[in-house]
Amino acid sequence: MNRRDSLKALGLGTLSAGLLLEACKTETKKTAEEAVPASGEVPPGRQPFEVERDKKLNADKFFTAAEMATITVLGDIIIPKDEKSGSASDAKVPDFIEFIVKDIPEHQTPMRGGLRWLDLQCLNRFGKTFTDCSKAEQIQMVDLIAYPKKATPDMAQGVAFFNRMRDLTASGFFTSEMGVKDVGYAGNAPNKWVGVPADVLKQYGMENVSFS
Repeated sequence: MNRRDSLKALGLGTLSAGLLLEACKTETKKTAEEAVPASGEVPPGRQPFEVERDKKLNADKFFTAAEMATITVLGDIIIPKDEKSGSASDAKVPDFIEFIVKDIPEHQTPMRGGLRWLDLQCLNRFGKTFTDCSKAEQIQMVDLIAYPKKATPDMAQGVAFFNRMRDLTASGFFTSEMGVKDVGYAGNAPNKWVGVPADVLKQYGMENVSFS
């Protein structure tokens, strides 16, 4: 299962920690570009038509530069840099979202519409687009749509957009190398078998039993 399949399995809906870890098991950080070697060789587990499709998707652009800037700011508000890990943009989440909306076109209209809605709301409130707002103004706007149970009915479109943006950001971050390390998931690793631990043998009265 590749990263795309993991995300489709998640449904990009409400994400639980368990589901995120399942997605992380199969693939750490590989951008869409890294999935297609420069040599032209087909990576293990991929079909030639999949590689060609990824090349085409990478060659196309969906979001404008202004939209990508907004996605970057929003992503870093959702997952900011801290003492443990970098931010969403450090993990290349904006590039991941650009790829996903081309790979799963049903995201395109809600994402573009949501970005425009956000700018219009900021223009009405602050007289400038979201990315031109101050950090305090950006947080003020996000607070209106980030908490569905507290949001007013007129913020419904913004709530739906932010939920999608948050899910995409979390999916992109926690299936990246940085996100996997942040969770602390080690995956399967070779180990040396040294027998049943002494305390377990003692618990079952088998401490004097020879297994040789």
